Order: sequence, then structure tokens, then C-alpha cells
Amino acid sequence: MTAPVPREDADIDAASDEYARRFAGAVGRWFLNTQTRLTLSALEGLEAGALVLDVGGGHAQVAPALIEAGFRVVVVGSDAACGRRLEPWTSTGRCRFDVADLQRLPYRDREFDAVISYRMLAHSVRWIGLIDELCRVARDRAIVDYPSWRSVNAISRGLFAMKRSIEGALTRPFALYRPGQVAAAFAAAGFVVRSQTPQFFLPMALHRLTRSARLGRLLEGPARGLRLTRYLGSPVIVRADRRHD
Repeated sequence: MTAPVPREDADIDAASDEYARRFAGAVGRWFLNTQTRLTLSALEGLEAGALVLDVGGGHAQVAPALIEAGFRVVVVGSDAACGRRLEPWTSTGRCRFDVADLQRLPYRDREFDAVISYRMLAHSVRWIGLIDELCRVARDRAIVDYPSWRSVNAISRGLFAMKRSIEGALTRPFALYRPGQVAAAFAAAGFVVRSQTPQFFLPMALHRLTRSARLGRLLEGPARGLRLTRYLGSPVIVRADRRHD
């Protein structure tokens, strides 16, 4: 008898108040502003009012910025609790929240102009299946993030205790990916990776420890100038477009 596939539910922890506190303060705002800037850049070229699905986006880190940018937004989570942080937008009709099996989304093929999924690949129970499903419902574009092997994450297991002491109990072991792995998974789903953009050179936990966004920018500046972030940074935001042969 085949064992059932574990539920894709990493978004439950990510949608909690405790997780949101990891992005509080000046350093947290810097993290989210960086993510927002790169996300909107990855969506460039889509028409105004394009329909965007945010898979696992109950953390409310992405949807508000998409709404303000003029996109129509649907967020889907694995549990009803994942919609709580989105209530300021769902209660006014500016955003819709659905509950579903994230490995079997209840949407038509190519129903959404773009699909975004952050904070999911790192803890996915079946990451290739998740990418397949994101691509199935995306008409034009899919955007994900992942922690990279080509960074300090390569020694993350040895540093995990320190990372958890800084970031709190919701910090969990996570999967690491190589750019070629991710590109191959998208290719198998009929998509071509157009960009892979690392966000930071130094570990985010280190920036949280300093509690200074100004210092963080000063430390990250030389790494960007020397292109170290490009080759050794993490987490990486990926844009993949549907292949039209």
C-alpha cells in the first residue's frame, strides 16, 4: 500500500503572528522592501489588472504590495487559519482568500496571469510537484523563492542552533536548492527561467542580530559591487515564463 503524501502546509507557520515578528522593525522592513522591489520587477510586462495567485501567501508579505500595484489578487492557503492576516484586504473585497490542497489547486489550467509562491519550496513535502502545479495554473509567469546551496546556507546545519536562537522557535531545518535543479523543474513543466536574483549576500539571521538596516545596507553594498551577491547570495527569487514553441 502506498503511503499518502504528507500535506503541503508550511504556510501555516508562515501565516502566524510569531513569524511576522521576524520581519518587524527596520531590518524586517528592509527585507520586505527588497523582496517587494524584486517581485514587482519580476512581474513587469503584465497588463494592469492582471490576475495573480499567491500560493501559501497568508504571511501577507506579498499580496498588499500587489494590490497597491493594481493587480487582482487571490491568495490560497492550506488552512482557513492562513487567511487571518489578510483580513484587512479580504474583508473589503480587495483580495480573495481560498483554502485548498496546495498540491492540487482547484483552478483551471492557465487561469491566472501569474503565480507567486514564497516561503514554500524551503519546506515543501514534494517540491517538484508544487512547481508543476504552480505552472499548470499560470498562463504567463511563475515566481518562487528558494534558499541556495551557493551561499552560507551550505553550512547551515552547523549554524542551525545559532540561527534558531536569533530567529525563534519557528525557524526550522529547510531544503537547499541549486539553480540548475530549479531551472530543470520549471523546464519539465514547460517554463523557461528568465532570471534568478539573490536578495542578500550575508545570512538574514546575521542582519537580524545586528538590528540595523543601515549597517546591513553598508555590509551588503560591497558584496553587490563585487557581484558576490549574484553568485553566492540567498534567498533567490526566480522568474519563469511559459515556453511558447
